[in-house]
Amino acid sequence: MLGSATGKKYLAVLADAQHLMVPTLVQYELRRWALRELDESQADQIQVASHAAQVVVLDEVVALYAAELASRYRLHALDAMIYATALVHKAELVTCDAHFEGLPNVAYLSKVGVS
Repeated sequence: MLGSATGKKYLAVLADAQHLMVPTLVQYELRRWALRELDESQADQIQVASHAAQVVVLDEVVALYAAELASRYRLHALDAMIYATALVHKAELVTCDAHFEGLPNVAYLSKVGVS
């Protein structure tokens, strides 16, 4: 993952883990992806790395705000909850997920080699 061209784009962001926030929903999505694409040892390494950041658990405030954002921006449930987490915590969402491209307070970094 980090050795990929897209992963290398994120090295600067990921290097400062103390200023990162990782919603538990992102941990879920990372783990699901890693178990599908990598071996279990690599998947475990990604999970451990996510713990270096501040892990944020979904709460009622975020869940209810996510419902509003899903309706306003036509986001799927998980995307809306991830986006709401960033907004509620006054954090910038940094992502290569095209569903977030163009949304306020999002730094979208396209995947390398994908147009």
